Amino acid sequence: MRRVRVKDEVLEQRIFLRRALVAGLTAALLLLLLAGRAWWLQVLRHEHFSELSQDNRARIEPLPANRGLLRDRAGRVVADNTPAYQLELVREQVGDLDATLARLVGFGLLDPDDTGRVRQLLRSRRAFEAVPIRLQITDADIARYAVHRHELPGVALETRMARHYPYGSVGAHALGYVGAIGEDDLAAIDQTRYFGTGVIGKLGVERAWEDELLGRGGFREVLVNAAGRRVEARNGDALPLRSRMPESGHDLVLTLDIELQRVAEAALAGRRGAVVALEPATGDVLVLASTPSFDPNGFARGLSRRDYLALTEDPNLPLFNRALRGTYPPGSTIKPLMALAGLEYAVIEPEERVWCRGHYSLPGSRHQFRDWRREGHGSVDMRDAVMQSCDVYFYRLAHALGIERVHEAMRRMGFGAPTGIDIGGERSGIMPSPQWKKETFSQPEQQVWFPGETVIVGIGQGYWTATPLQLAHATALLALRGRHFRPRLVRGVIDPVTGATREIPPQPLPAVELRDHAHWEVIVEAMVAVTTGPRGTAVRAARGAAYTIAGKTGTAQVFSVAQSERYNAAQLDERLRDHALFVAFAPAGAPRIVVAVVVENGGHGSSAAAPVARAVFDAWLAPEAG
Repeated sequence: MRRVRVKDEVLEQRIFLRRALVAGLTAALLLLLLAGRAWWLQVLRHEHFSELSQDNRARIEPLPANRGLLRDRAGRVVADNTPAYQLELVREQVGDLDATLARLVGFGLLDPDDTGRVRQLLRSRRAFEAVPIRLQITDADIARYAVHRHELPGVALETRMARHYPYGSVGAHALGYVGAIGEDDLAAIDQTRYFGTGVIGKLGVERAWEDELLGRGGFREVLVNAAGRRVEARNGDALPLRSRMPESGHDLVLTLDIELQRVAEAALAGRRGAVVALEPATGDVLVLASTPSFDPNGFARGLSRRDYLALTEDPNLPLFNRALRGTYPPGSTIKPLMALAGLEYAVIEPEERVWCRGHYSLPGSRHQFRDWRREGHGSVDMRDAVMQSCDVYFYRLAHALGIERVHEAMRRMGFGAPTGIDIGGERSGIMPSPQWKKETFSQPEQQVWFPGETVIVGIGQGYWTATPLQLAHATALLALRGRHFRPRLVRGVIDPVTGATREIPPQPLPAVELRDHAHWEVIVEAMVAVTTGPRGTAVRAARGAAYTIAGKTGTAQVFSVAQSERYNAAQLDERLRDHALFVAFAPAGAPRIVVAVVVENGGHGSSAAAPVARAVFDAWLAPEAG
């Protein structure tokens, strides 16, 4: 018979009570833990989390400092700041950075070639920092951004002060430009100083004086909503918002005269070349021109890679600063200095005459070093030789001096070493010597110095190269009869707060002393004869001047012509023709300005380079003469 189990209500009730007790204790424990956590968060850690909560409602906005202005010597502003719209991106608000950059490219707001640079720049900055990714955008770009704004979280359109160069390409190589901060810059700068700005000085004064011009950026905290957009504080909102006002950079007073610079560049228009004009009594650079030039405003706006390549691949090299970095054989412009060396070492006297029959040969050699004038100059003394630019006279003089004394004398005049101008990029040129040749060439047979190399150095050819700035500096030394100053482009720094100007005094260099001070006058008189004498090579260019010019023309060969051949410019490619040079100072008796001109492949210094210098002299001195 089957047994039936009877329900035990007492046991079930006991089990239920036990389970209810356990559940109740567990729930009470959990409630206790939650209460304890809430007390810890809201009481013990209230201040900390309140601050974090408020910080989530605030966003740090950069306040970029105004970059210091550049003014020329007359006070004209040659680089200023103007309001412009730019696109900024905050990485922590973007989400998917690659997707956002792709959208920007798709909307036409970012060049595809610039995405790598922008990505690198963003990753080098703090995640909460607003980083400029497009500078000075156009009205069309603003409209495109407005249409697609909802698709670009973390990307904002802001009004900032942007660099502007009111004179465009005039003086661009001297002033330089600002451009987007690149990878190389990031490794060298203190990034905290560049908070809120994406540009840095890249060339010329803008680069060399970056620390003075930059200033110090500030910031402000603003309230934002959940979407990260700025909102106004409500009444009674106690959120403390921090801020720091930006400090503007220092203004710089330059030595340049921008109108004289314009004259020089206009005189060189359409040709490759350089003009340097100095004030000999101070070393002030009045003109530092290199043509062709470029518009620095393009870099300030942010060049696309395509536009940048168009500049860098231009065969005329508009970005190349010929005044500082172009090295050319100085040609006959150094003949006055060679004559001075001959007097200093007593190997020739001013009145000593040399017969020029159109060529010169070293003793025991049949090789002929030809004069530029095939029929020769006849009997010439030192004044005649400089005035007519007689090559044979200086062939003989160089051989008599020897390369070691030539090298020593020209090094004293500043050749073969940078002048020390206060912007970067200057090249030193070459002042050759036997020691230089040994250090330069690797093959023993190439290290031998030959007497014929000394001869051609005597007319500024061979291995000898110099920059237009060096030529101007050496000519300034002649103008002041042995005194000279380090060239400079900045003469004063203006405090943005007080407006006070800190003057930068001229920096004199050790004077060149001669055994007879009268030798300076011999050379200066010979240079005056170049522009006033009956057979002076620059008489035509100086005709009608209301002041006296002391100068020297020069023609520098680009390639060698065999003895059996005759140079014919009309049959040569334009870039194989001779360079034209001219150096001068005026007024000769009381020099106020020194000018050096190089016209690449221009032919003769008298016809191509000297008229450029005359235009500069007239612009600077004619008002005084009148």
